[in-house]
Amino acid sequence: MKFVALIAIVAEEREEEAIATAKEAGAGAVTILKGRNLGLKEKKIFFGLTLEENVSLLLFILPRKISLVIMKALRKGLDIDNADNSSLIFTLPLGHIAGLNMQELHKFENEIKNRL
Repeated sequence: MKFVALIAIVAEEREEEAIATAKEAGAGAVTILKGRNLGLKEKKIFFGLTLEENVSLLLFILPRKISLVIMKALRKGLDIDNADNSSLIFTLPLGHIAGLNMQELHKFENEIKNRL
């Protein structure tokens, strides 16, 4: 089974919505990293403090066969194509992987069988 890393960068306030959407589409465990978005637009300054957008980076390790389904669900559920949306979703192929939970692996196998 080939795996990919699906990475979704979303505004921190939409983190729970993104996780719920991904899980409904078949995703399992997720690793959440916190960050700040330093985009091209000038940041707002309020009383001398720069206001930066806090973001969550959601990392899912998924079988390649179901990663596109989850990506499409996130794209639609979070309205990624909206010009005002600062979210980003992409996948990276994984050549080698160790430590994947066997329960998670069986969940993925069943999900793929159900889709076929």
